[in-house]
Amino acid sequence: MRFRAQLAALAARFKQELVFYRALLAHPDTPWLAKALLWLALGYLVLPFDLIPDFIPVIGQIDELVILPLLVYLALKVTPIAVRQSCRAQI
Repeated sequence: MRFRAQLAALAARFKQELVFYRALLAHPDTPWLAKALLWLALGYLVLPFDLIPDFIPVIGQIDELVILPLLVYLALKVTPIAVRQSCRAQI
């Protein structure tokens, strides 16, 4: 039962983060570069082609674990703190 509660908490946190990034994309003061990086991360996640093909063992699957967080991190770095706080307050 403890594992189920942890999984539910993780799912709730994931949902909050999705709402945050949606609010960040919709905010008028979010820089265009941050919006472009977030859209690029979403596109990289959804589209079927990768920089490193998935049929290459290990690194083919790990590239998503490196590239996606890097794009999101860079988007958050170029976004002003006030905009991030405003979006967090909307959640």
